[in-house]
Amino acid sequence: MLFGVLLALGLLTGEAVRRYLSLPRITGYVLVGAALGPEGTALLDGNALFELRLLVDLAIGLVVFELGSRVDLAWLRRNRWLFVAALAESLFCFLAIYAALWYFGFRPLLAAMAAAIGTATSPAVVLLVSSDLRSEGQITERMILLTAVNTMFAYLVVALLLPFLHLDQQADLGTALLHPLYVFIGAVALGAATSGLMMQVARWLGKDESRQFVLIVAVLVMTIGLAHGLQLSVAVTLVTLGLFARNFDRHHVLLPVRLGHGGQLFFVILFVLTGASLEFHALEIAAAAAVAAFIVMRFLGKALGLLIFGKPSGIPPGKVGLLAVALVPMSGLAVVMVRDTITVYPSFGRELAAVVLSAVAILEIIGPIATQFALRRAGEARPGQ
Repeated sequence: MLFGVLLALGLLTGEAVRRYLSLPRITGYVLVGAALGPEGTALLDGNALFELRLLVDLAIGLVVFELGSRVDLAWLRRNRWLFVAALAESLFCFLAIYAALWYFGFRPLLAAMAAAIGTATSPAVVLLVSSDLRSEGQITERMILLTAVNTMFAYLVVALLLPFLHLDQQADLGTALLHPLYVFIGAVALGAATSGLMMQVARWLGKDESRQFVLIVAVLVMTIGLAHGLQLSVAVTLVTLGLFARNFDRHHVLLPVRLGHGGQLFFVILFVLTGASLEFHALEIAAAAAVAAFIVMRFLGKALGLLIFGKPSGIPPGKVGLLAVALVPMSGLAVVMVRDTITVYPSFGRELAAVVLSAVAILEIIGPIATQFALRRAGEARPGQ
Protein backbone atom coordinates (compact mmCIF):
# COMPACT_ATOMS: atom_id res chain seq x y z
CA MET A 1 0.00 0.00 0.00
CA LEU A 2 2.79 2.41 0.98
CA PHE A 3 4.62 1.78 -2.29
CA GLY A 4 1.44 2.55 -4.26
CA VAL A 5 0.96 5.74 -2.28
CA LEU A 6 4.57 6.73 -3.04
CA LEU A 7 4.06 6.32 -6.77
CA ALA A 8 0.73 8.19 -6.77
CA LEU A 9 2.01 11.10 -4.66
CA GLY A 10 5.20 11.34 -6.70
CA LEU A 11 3.26 11.38 -9.96
CA LEU A 12 0.72 13.98 -8.79
CA THR A 13 3.26 16.30 -7.15
CA GLY A 14 5.58 16.10 -10.14
CA GLU A 15 2.76 17.06 -12.48
CA ALA A 16 1.58 19.84 -10.13
CA VAL A 17 4.98 21.57 -9.92
CA ARG A 18 5.30 21.35 -13.73
CA ARG A 19 1.85 22.83 -14.40
CA TYR A 20 1.66 25.51 -11.71
CA LEU A 21 5.30 26.40 -11.00
CA SER A 22 6.91 25.57 -14.39
CA LEU A 23 9.48 23.43 -12.57
CA PRO A 24 10.77 20.00 -13.70
CA ARG A 25 8.69 17.01 -12.60
CA ILE A 26 11.81 15.67 -10.88
CA THR A 27 11.58 18.46 -8.30
CA GLY A 28 8.14 17.21 -7.27
CA TYR A 29 9.31 13.60 -7.07
CA VAL A 30 12.25 14.55 -4.84
CA LEU A 31 10.13 16.76 -2.56
CA VAL A 32 7.64 13.93 -2.00
CA GLY A 33 10.47 11.54 -1.17
CA ALA A 34 12.04 14.02 1.24
CA ALA A 35 8.67 14.59 2.95
CA LEU A 36 8.02 10.88 3.41
CA GLY A 37 11.61 9.85 4.24
CA PRO A 38 13.48 9.71 7.56
CA GLU A 39 14.16 13.46 7.40
CA GLY A 40 10.42 14.18 7.05
CA THR A 41 7.46 12.16 8.30
CA ALA A 42 9.56 8.94 8.44
CA LEU A 43 6.85 6.88 6.70
CA LEU A 44 9.82 5.52 4.74
CA ASP A 45 12.42 4.55 7.33
CA GLY A 46 15.94 3.25 6.79
CA ASN A 47 14.78 -0.39 6.70
CA ALA A 48 12.19 0.31 4.01
CA LEU A 49 14.77 2.15 1.91
CA PHE A 50 17.17 -0.77 2.22
CA GLU A 51 14.48 -3.23 1.14
CA LEU A 52 13.71 -1.06 -1.91
CA ARG A 53 17.40 -0.85 -2.94
CA LEU A 54 16.79 -3.35 -5.75
CA LEU A 55 14.26 -1.01 -7.37
CA VAL A 56 16.72 1.89 -7.11
CA ASP A 57 19.44 -0.24 -8.70
CA LEU A 58 17.12 -1.26 -11.52
CA ALA A 59 16.02 2.33 -12.11
CA ILE A 60 19.61 3.58 -12.17
CA GLY A 61 20.47 0.62 -14.38
CA LEU A 62 17.88 1.61 -16.98
CA VAL A 63 19.14 5.19 -16.88
CA VAL A 64 22.85 4.50 -17.28
CA PHE A 65 22.16 1.87 -19.95
CA GLU A 66 20.21 4.46 -21.95
CA LEU A 67 23.02 6.96 -21.32
CA GLY A 68 25.62 4.55 -22.72
CA SER A 69 23.40 3.78 -25.70
CA ARG A 70 23.25 7.50 -26.56
CA VAL A 71 27.05 7.82 -26.94
CA ASP A 72 28.14 7.71 -30.57
CA LEU A 73 31.85 6.80 -30.72
CA ALA A 74 31.93 7.66 -34.42
CA TRP A 75 31.01 11.24 -33.49
CA LEU A 76 34.00 11.39 -31.12
CA ARG A 77 36.29 9.99 -33.83
CA ARG A 78 35.11 12.65 -36.28
CA ASN A 79 35.41 15.46 -33.74
CA ARG A 80 38.49 14.75 -31.61
CA TRP A 81 38.25 18.16 -29.96
CA LEU A 82 34.86 17.22 -28.57
CA PHE A 83 36.44 14.32 -26.68
CA VAL A 84 39.21 16.66 -25.49
CA ALA A 85 36.56 19.10 -24.25
CA ALA A 86 34.74 16.28 -22.43
CA LEU A 87 37.95 15.16 -20.69
CA ALA A 88 38.88 18.76 -19.84
CA GLU A 89 35.44 19.37 -18.33
CA SER A 90 35.84 16.30 -16.11
CA LEU A 91 39.48 16.94 -15.17
CA PHE A 92 39.07 20.64 -14.41
CA CYS A 93 35.98 19.88 -12.32
CA PHE A 94 37.92 17.28 -10.31
CA LEU A 95 40.86 19.63 -9.73
CA ALA A 96 38.62 22.55 -8.76
CA ILE A 97 36.71 20.55 -6.15
CA TYR A 98 39.93 19.02 -4.82
CA ALA A 99 41.55 22.44 -4.43
CA ALA A 100 38.49 23.82 -2.60
CA LEU A 101 38.33 20.94 -0.12
CA TRP A 102 42.10 20.96 0.42
CA TYR A 103 41.85 24.68 1.23
CA PHE A 104 39.25 23.87 3.91
CA GLY A 105 41.57 21.34 5.54
CA PHE A 106 40.29 18.04 4.17
CA ARG A 107 42.82 15.21 4.03
CA PRO A 108 44.18 14.75 0.47
CA LEU A 109 42.66 11.28 0.01
CA LEU A 110 39.26 12.37 1.34
CA ALA A 111 39.31 15.51 -0.83
CA ALA A 112 40.27 13.45 -3.91
CA MET A 113 37.49 10.87 -3.37
CA ALA A 114 34.89 13.61 -2.86
CA ALA A 115 36.16 15.43 -5.96
CA ALA A 116 36.01 12.26 -8.07
CA ILE A 117 32.42 11.53 -7.03
CA GLY A 118 31.46 15.18 -7.55
CA THR A 119 32.70 15.14 -11.14
CA ALA A 120 29.78 13.02 -12.35
CA THR A 121 26.64 14.75 -13.62
CA SER A 122 23.38 12.95 -12.85
CA PRO A 123 22.40 10.88 -15.92
CA ALA A 124 18.83 10.48 -14.69
CA VAL A 125 18.25 14.22 -14.37
CA VAL A 126 19.63 15.20 -17.78
CA LEU A 127 17.77 12.38 -19.54
CA LEU A 128 14.44 12.98 -17.84
CA VAL A 129 14.51 16.78 -18.17
CA SER A 130 15.48 16.58 -21.84
CA SER A 131 12.74 13.98 -22.37
CA ASP A 132 10.11 16.11 -20.62
CA LEU A 133 11.08 19.14 -22.71
CA ARG A 134 11.42 17.01 -25.86
CA SER A 135 14.60 18.97 -26.41
CA GLU A 136 16.79 18.47 -29.45
CA GLY A 137 19.90 20.25 -30.59
CA GLN A 138 23.56 20.92 -30.01
CA ILE A 139 23.41 21.61 -26.27
CA THR A 140 21.14 18.62 -25.58
CA GLU A 141 23.34 16.13 -27.44
CA ARG A 142 26.57 17.47 -25.96
CA MET A 143 25.05 17.51 -22.48
CA ILE A 144 24.25 13.79 -22.74
CA LEU A 145 27.65 12.95 -24.22
CA LEU A 146 29.55 14.92 -21.57
CA THR A 147 27.47 13.28 -18.83
CA ALA A 148 28.48 9.84 -20.11
CA VAL A 149 32.16 10.83 -20.24
CA ASN A 150 32.25 12.45 -16.79
CA THR A 151 30.40 9.49 -15.26
CA MET A 152 33.02 7.07 -16.60
CA PHE A 153 35.76 9.50 -15.57
CA ALA A 154 34.40 9.62 -12.01
CA TYR A 155 34.35 5.84 -11.68
CA LEU A 156 37.81 5.51 -13.22
CA VAL A 157 39.32 8.04 -10.80
CA VAL A 158 37.59 6.35 -7.85
CA ALA A 159 39.11 3.04 -9.02
CA LEU A 160 42.56 4.68 -9.24
CA LEU A 161 42.14 6.05 -5.72
CA LEU A 162 41.03 2.74 -4.22
CA PRO A 163 44.61 1.42 -3.74
CA PHE A 164 45.42 4.47 -1.60
CA LEU A 165 42.18 4.00 0.35
CA HIS A 166 43.00 0.33 1.00
CA LEU A 167 46.50 1.24 2.18
CA ASP A 168 45.11 4.07 4.31
CA GLN A 169 42.81 1.54 6.00
CA GLN A 170 45.70 -0.90 6.63
CA ALA A 171 44.80 -3.40 3.88
CA ASP A 172 47.54 -5.60 2.42
CA LEU A 173 49.39 -4.58 -0.74
CA GLY A 174 47.86 -7.33 -2.90
CA THR A 175 44.32 -6.20 -2.08
CA ALA A 176 45.26 -2.57 -2.63
CA LEU A 177 46.58 -3.21 -6.14
CA LEU A 178 44.37 -6.00 -7.46
CA HIS A 179 40.95 -5.08 -6.09
CA PRO A 180 40.57 -1.77 -8.03
CA LEU A 181 41.66 -3.47 -11.26
CA TYR A 182 39.14 -6.24 -10.68
CA VAL A 183 36.29 -3.81 -9.91
CA PHE A 184 36.75 -1.60 -12.98
CA ILE A 185 38.11 -3.97 -15.65
CA GLY A 186 35.74 -6.72 -14.52
CA ALA A 187 32.79 -4.33 -14.89
CA VAL A 188 33.83 -3.38 -18.44
CA ALA A 189 34.29 -7.06 -19.36
CA LEU A 190 30.90 -8.03 -17.92
CA GLY A 191 29.16 -5.18 -19.76
CA ALA A 192 30.80 -6.19 -23.04
CA ALA A 193 29.86 -9.86 -22.56
CA THR A 194 26.19 -9.21 -21.73
CA SER A 195 25.99 -6.77 -24.64
CA GLY A 196 27.11 -9.52 -27.00
CA LEU A 197 24.55 -11.89 -25.50
CA MET A 198 21.77 -9.30 -25.88
CA MET A 199 22.61 -8.71 -29.53
CA GLN A 200 22.58 -12.44 -30.28
CA VAL A 201 19.16 -12.91 -28.67
CA ALA A 202 17.81 -9.74 -30.35
CA ARG A 203 18.85 -11.10 -33.74
CA TRP A 204 16.80 -14.25 -33.06
CA LEU A 205 13.77 -12.34 -31.67
CA GLY A 206 13.58 -9.90 -34.56
CA LYS A 207 12.83 -6.18 -34.61
CA ASP A 208 9.75 -6.07 -32.44
CA GLU A 209 9.62 -3.23 -29.91
CA SER A 210 7.65 -5.05 -27.21
CA ARG A 211 9.83 -8.17 -27.30
CA GLN A 212 13.04 -6.14 -27.37
CA PHE A 213 11.89 -4.04 -24.40
CA VAL A 214 11.36 -7.20 -22.35
CA LEU A 215 14.76 -8.46 -23.52
CA ILE A 216 16.50 -5.24 -22.43
CA VAL A 217 14.88 -5.32 -18.98
CA ALA A 218 15.73 -9.02 -18.58
CA VAL A 219 19.37 -8.47 -19.54
CA LEU A 220 19.62 -5.44 -17.25
CA VAL A 221 18.21 -7.31 -14.25
CA MET A 222 20.52 -10.25 -14.93
CA THR A 223 23.53 -7.95 -15.34
CA ILE A 224 22.77 -6.02 -12.15
CA GLY A 225 22.54 -9.32 -10.27
CA LEU A 226 25.82 -10.54 -11.73
CA ALA A 227 27.58 -7.24 -10.96
CA HIS A 228 26.37 -7.35 -7.36
CA GLY A 229 27.27 -11.00 -6.98
CA LEU A 230 30.77 -10.44 -8.39
CA GLN A 231 31.12 -7.15 -6.43
CA LEU A 232 31.72 -5.09 -9.56
CA SER A 233 30.65 -1.52 -10.32
CA VAL A 234 27.02 -1.71 -11.48
CA ALA A 235 27.12 1.72 -13.16
CA VAL A 236 30.31 1.02 -15.16
CA THR A 237 28.93 -2.37 -16.21
CA LEU A 238 25.69 -0.89 -17.52
CA VAL A 239 27.24 2.13 -19.24
CA THR A 240 29.55 -0.31 -21.02
CA LEU A 241 26.57 -2.50 -21.92
CA GLY A 242 24.76 0.46 -23.50
CA LEU A 243 27.91 1.78 -25.19
CA PHE A 244 28.67 -1.57 -26.82
CA ALA A 245 25.02 -2.10 -27.81
CA ARG A 246 25.03 1.25 -29.63
CA ASN A 247 28.44 1.12 -31.29
CA PHE A 248 29.14 -2.57 -31.97
CA ASP A 249 25.76 -3.66 -33.30
CA ARG A 250 27.13 -4.09 -36.83
CA HIS A 251 24.04 -5.93 -38.10
CA HIS A 252 21.64 -3.36 -36.55
CA VAL A 253 19.60 -6.01 -34.77
CA LEU A 254 18.75 -3.78 -31.79
CA LEU A 255 16.07 -1.12 -32.04
CA PRO A 256 16.77 2.34 -30.55
CA VAL A 257 16.21 2.36 -26.80
CA ARG A 258 12.77 3.76 -25.96
CA LEU A 259 11.88 3.04 -22.36
CA GLY A 260 8.47 4.66 -22.77
CA HIS A 261 5.91 4.26 -19.97
CA GLY A 262 8.00 1.66 -18.18
CA GLY A 263 10.91 4.10 -18.10
CA GLN A 264 8.71 6.85 -16.64
CA LEU A 265 7.62 4.48 -13.87
CA PHE A 266 11.22 3.82 -12.90
CA PHE A 267 12.07 7.53 -13.05
CA VAL A 268 9.33 8.23 -10.48
CA ILE A 269 10.59 5.39 -8.26
CA LEU A 270 14.20 6.54 -8.53
CA PHE A 271 13.65 10.18 -7.62
CA VAL A 272 11.08 9.57 -4.88
CA LEU A 273 13.43 7.09 -3.20
CA THR A 274 16.46 9.32 -3.81
CA GLY A 275 14.58 12.20 -2.16
CA ALA A 276 13.75 9.94 0.78
CA SER A 277 17.42 9.04 1.21
CA LEU A 278 18.64 12.65 1.36
CA GLU A 279 20.23 13.57 4.68
CA PHE A 280 19.47 17.22 5.32
CA HIS A 281 20.80 16.94 8.88
CA ALA A 282 24.26 16.60 7.29
CA LEU A 283 24.03 20.28 6.31
CA GLU A 284 25.87 21.46 9.40
CA ILE A 285 26.71 25.15 9.80
CA ALA A 286 30.37 24.34 10.39
CA ALA A 287 30.64 22.61 7.03
CA ALA A 288 28.45 25.07 5.13
CA ALA A 289 31.41 27.00 3.68
CA ALA A 290 33.10 23.81 2.44
CA VAL A 291 29.85 22.56 0.86
CA ALA A 292 29.25 25.93 -0.80
CA ALA A 293 32.82 25.91 -2.13
CA PHE A 294 32.28 22.33 -3.39
CA ILE A 295 29.20 23.39 -5.39
CA VAL A 296 30.65 26.65 -6.75
CA MET A 297 34.04 25.21 -7.72
CA ARG A 298 32.36 22.19 -9.30
CA PHE A 299 30.46 24.51 -11.65
CA LEU A 300 33.47 26.74 -12.35
CA GLY A 301 35.70 23.74 -13.13
CA LYS A 302 33.21 22.41 -15.69
CA ALA A 303 32.73 25.88 -17.19
CA LEU A 304 36.48 26.51 -17.48
CA GLY A 305 37.14 23.23 -19.30
CA LEU A 306 34.34 23.95 -21.76
CA LEU A 307 35.40 27.58 -22.20
CA ILE A 308 38.97 26.60 -23.17
CA PHE A 309 38.15 23.69 -25.48
CA GLY A 310 34.56 24.42 -26.44
CA LYS A 311 35.22 26.54 -29.52
CA PRO A 312 37.57 24.01 -31.28
CA SER A 313 34.97 21.29 -30.61
CA GLY A 314 32.19 23.29 -32.27
CA ILE A 315 30.43 24.79 -29.23
CA PRO A 316 29.72 28.51 -29.84
CA PRO A 317 31.15 30.72 -27.05
CA GLY A 318 27.67 32.02 -26.25
CA LYS A 319 26.42 28.52 -25.47
CA VAL A 320 29.35 27.32 -23.34
CA GLY A 321 27.81 28.85 -20.23
CA LEU A 322 24.44 27.21 -20.90
CA LEU A 323 26.11 23.82 -21.36
CA ALA A 324 27.94 24.25 -18.03
CA VAL A 325 24.64 25.12 -16.34
CA ALA A 326 22.98 22.06 -17.90
CA LEU A 327 25.68 19.85 -16.30
CA VAL A 328 24.99 21.08 -12.74
CA PRO A 329 22.78 18.14 -11.53
CA MET A 330 24.31 15.61 -9.15
CA SER A 331 22.26 12.93 -7.44
CA GLY A 332 21.66 9.19 -7.47
CA LEU A 333 25.05 7.91 -8.61
CA ALA A 334 26.85 10.05 -6.03
CA VAL A 335 24.66 8.58 -3.28
CA VAL A 336 25.39 5.05 -4.53
CA MET A 337 29.17 5.66 -4.63
CA VAL A 338 29.15 7.06 -1.09
CA ARG A 339 27.01 4.15 0.20
CA ASP A 340 29.37 1.64 -1.42
CA THR A 341 32.33 3.31 0.30
CA ILE A 342 30.54 3.23 3.67
CA THR A 343 29.92 -0.50 3.19
CA VAL A 344 33.65 -1.21 2.75
CA TYR A 345 35.16 1.37 5.13
CA PRO A 346 32.45 2.84 7.41
CA SER A 347 34.52 5.53 9.16
CA PHE A 348 36.01 6.91 5.94
CA GLY A 349 32.64 6.66 4.22
CA ARG A 350 30.93 8.74 6.89
CA GLU A 351 33.56 11.47 6.51
CA LEU A 352 32.98 11.38 2.75
CA ALA A 353 29.21 11.50 3.19
CA ALA A 354 29.38 14.64 5.32
CA VAL A 355 30.42 16.80 2.38
CA VAL A 356 29.19 14.86 -0.68
CA LEU A 357 25.66 14.11 0.53
CA SER A 358 25.29 17.68 1.73
CA ALA A 359 26.07 18.88 -1.79
CA VAL A 360 23.69 16.28 -3.22
CA ALA A 361 20.89 17.48 -0.93
CA ILE A 362 21.22 20.96 -2.45
CA LEU A 363 21.90 19.99 -6.07
CA GLU A 364 19.06 17.45 -6.05
CA ILE A 365 16.71 20.44 -5.78
CA ILE A 366 18.43 23.10 -7.93
CA GLY A 367 20.06 20.77 -10.49
CA PRO A 368 16.93 19.86 -12.50
CA ILE A 369 15.87 23.52 -12.51
CA ALA A 370 19.30 24.53 -13.85
CA THR A 371 19.15 21.94 -16.64
CA GLN A 372 15.62 22.97 -17.61
CA PHE A 373 16.66 26.66 -17.67
CA ALA A 374 19.70 25.93 -19.86
CA LEU A 375 17.76 23.89 -22.44
CA ARG A 376 14.96 26.44 -22.65
CA ARG A 377 17.38 29.35 -22.90
CA ALA A 378 19.28 27.52 -25.65
CA GLY A 379 16.02 27.34 -27.61
CA GLU A 380 16.07 23.54 -27.79
CA ALA A 381 12.83 22.83 -25.95
CA ARG A 382 10.00 22.02 -28.32
CA PRO A 383 7.24 24.64 -28.85
CA GLY A 384 4.66 24.57 -26.09
CA GLN A 385 7.16 23.33 -23.48
